[in-house]
Amino acid sequence: MQLFIGGACAGKRDAVNARFPDAVWSRLAPGQRLHLATREIQLNTPLVLYGVFEWLEASLSSDSDRLRAEWQEGLQHLDEKAQAQSATLVLIMNELGRGVVPIAPNERRLCDVNGWLSQDAAALATQVFCVRHGLVHALKP
Repeated sequence: MQLFIGGACAGKRDAVNARFPDAVWSRLAPGQRLHLATREIQLNTPLVLYGVFEWLEASLSSDSDRLRAEWQEGLQHLDEKAQAQSATLVLIMNELGRGVVPIAPNERRLCDVNGWLSQDAAALATQVFCVRHGLVHALKP
């Protein structure tokens, strides 16, 4: 699995599109179970998952620990299925930790949970890239 992370409009999609021009793109729908994205996996074809932030926003009514456990399990399942199909799984995520800390508790929680999910994705990924101002920096080779 590869992870591309960066702020809003930082150039993540352009970077992924340049590296994986033949990829299938799949947006995680708010409320969707993560493991359902396995339906999009095709033999020898990269799968790009995006929309994680919106998916997470819609899922915040769940307990944070349960949400994170479901994320970890779903991501592991997706990665295993992709490997079995010789398909590269590419995840695009927003980085929220470089801005002002929100005052509203629900917005702070969103930033915290997003950070935890990003850490989980980075731990599982074989390659991690940070994208800022359209520049791609390898964080994990």
